[in-house]
Amino acid sequence: MASLPEPVTQLIAALSRLPGIGPRSAERIALHLVQTDAAAVKELSRILIAARERIATCSICGALTERQPCFICEDPRRDGSVICVVERPVDVLIIEKPATYRGKYHVLGGRISPLNGIGPEDLRISSLEDRLAKEAIQEIILALPSDVEGDATSFYLAKVLKPKGTKVTRLAHGLPVGSGLEFADELTLSKAIEGRRPLE
Repeated sequence: MASLPEPVTQLIAALSRLPGIGPRSAERIALHLVQTDAAAVKELSRILIAARERIATCSICGALTERQPCFICEDPRRDGSVICVVERPVDVLIIEKPATYRGKYHVLGGRISPLNGIGPEDLRISSLEDRLAKEAIQEIILALPSDVEGDATSFYLAKVLKPKGTKVTRLAHGLPVGSGLEFADELTLSKAIEGRRPLE
């Protein structure tokens, strides 16, 4: 079997490092790119470089933005008394999709993980405390993953923030809409039972 030329194997290796791209997908994309019109590939590379150079994180909340501050922090129609704390900038986009949350955000930039050498001082917790001191924030919603590190980070934040007189809540965890009990794993089912609430 003929081997691929070195530039193609290098491109496959680079594409494989992208999230969600496995070896087969990387190979298909690489082979497509090397057979595409050179002008189209140059245009793609120009767009990639421009996006990387123009996009930064918001100086206030940490979300992805092209301007400072971001349009969410700048929007007077958003409820500044409620801050949703998320792990990564992409989490802001996920919560924004249903268009039901009207508050503002704060991106931590990770989770507390002693095994990986990440402590509270490595996250954007001090900037959140600064915001609490300057802004009229009444509620902090913790929208962090429901795993060991996410739980540890949530408990730490609750311990630090509650004494400041701010209400601290956490997103409910449970069964996805439209699925039956047979599709729920034990942890999801346990969280659903713990997070039950009365019917209104």
